[in-house]
Amino acid sequence: MLTSWPDDPAVAVRAYREAMISGDEALALRAARVMEAEKVAPIDVALLDLAIAAHKGDRRAYDGALTRIDGGALRILSPVLRAWGAWDRKQPVEAALVSAGKEPVARRLAEEHRLLLALAGRRMADPSARVLLETMRAPADTRIAAAELMAGRGDEANAHGLLTDPLVSSERGKLGRKPDLGFGVSRLFARVGAELVGEGPRPLVIALARTALIADPGNDRARLLMAEALAKDEAWDAAIAALEGVDPDRAFAHRAAVVRIGLLGEAGRPGEALMLAKGLATAKTAGVDDWQVYADQLIAAKRPADAAPWYERVTRVDPPLPWAAWLQYGGALDQAGRKDEADAALARAVALGPEEPLALNYLGYARIERGEDVPGSLALLERASKLAPDDASVTDSLGWGYHKAGQTGRALPLVEQAAMAEPANSEIADHLGDIYWALGRHYEARYAWRAAALTADDSEQAALAAKLAR
Repeated sequence: MLTSWPDDPAVAVRAYREAMISGDEALALRAARVMEAEKVAPIDVALLDLAIAAHKGDRRAYDGALTRIDGGALRILSPVLRAWGAWDRKQPVEAALVSAGKEPVARRLAEEHRLLLALAGRRMADPSARVLLETMRAPADTRIAAAELMAGRGDEANAHGLLTDPLVSSERGKLGRKPDLGFGVSRLFARVGAELVGEGPRPLVIALARTALIADPGNDRARLLMAEALAKDEAWDAAIAALEGVDPDRAFAHRAAVVRIGLLGEAGRPGEALMLAKGLATAKTAGVDDWQVYADQLIAAKRPADAAPWYERVTRVDPPLPWAAWLQYGGALDQAGRKDEADAALARAVALGPEEPLALNYLGYARIERGEDVPGSLALLERASKLAPDDASVTDSLGWGYHKAGQTGRALPLVEQAAMAEPANSEIADHLGDIYWALGRHYEARYAWRAAALTADDSEQAALAAKLAR
């Protein structure tokens, strides 16, 4: 389309955004020139030119792109970009960093990169840098960049000590990198993109991730960032494609595999997700995270009996994990029909998390469904409701508990409240129908069951159909 309408700014904008997602650098550049000519270029176009220049080592083009950034909305990046440009020329970097002034974001980035530049220039010992990073509570991306530099010169001990974030598993792959201009630019763009990915403008995050990859194609952290940004828009297939270039021998490979499993599930490809998860869980290097991911996928595949042993393995790690591990193990046992074992595991979850409404709710609901210790089960559900009064599922459980205990009049307003809060929840709608029916309000019961049937899964449809037929 851009070839057919080379001067159309609307086509150019769309072409540019799609090119940044897919990594078509030539198309992105063509579209950028059209947008600039028509004066509709977004603020991130200058980043594209600067990233290309950084990767190629083209200092003149780098300076030209930096001048354009200076005059735009992304000028908070200029002090760090200018400092890396000076470092590349073996010039002092402090004047550029000081130009951040009092602007808080620019100053914070300058502080972080002052340390990275000192490591890159071998002007700071690794142990000192590690202490400073921990003192300043540096974000994950800055710590990872520093660890890459440390590992790049053989200091694996300090590099590993910095990596407290699950983004990277350095014990499973190579981490070290040698610094250059592209490295510095790429880490800055990925750092800012990671800050914005939660709530920031998605096109800008995608542009930051893509230009980080252009500046340094080996920055696998930027591929993870790209996948996360695309997943926020539910572009599952594009997010999966963004992870394809992750180096299987480097430290981000494991995290990329875990993210890929989740994306495959969201994309409606559960078979692939389960196969990949099984491969991770059964590998010689497998750990607790891999067992957890595989068990989660087995639950998603409605195979709780197969999931239970993997959840049990998670509960046996040292040091012990908190209540949530036991809750998942107990839930799998409960779904598999192993009620006594489930009760013991769920009770363990409550013992470890006595103020956790999810644990209280699950144990209380499971017991009252079986008619066991009705007063004690209601007490658990009442405590869960007091701790999480706005949780529709907890409210529904308490109402259902009252109904099972013969207090149907007391149950009704609670389950109605839960159904209003979550009208698409089939279980709550089903409970509401049962309660209406018990109270003789048959028309409303049928209405609630029909509402439940709209969102119920296949396993629930037969029971709902039988109720409606009755």
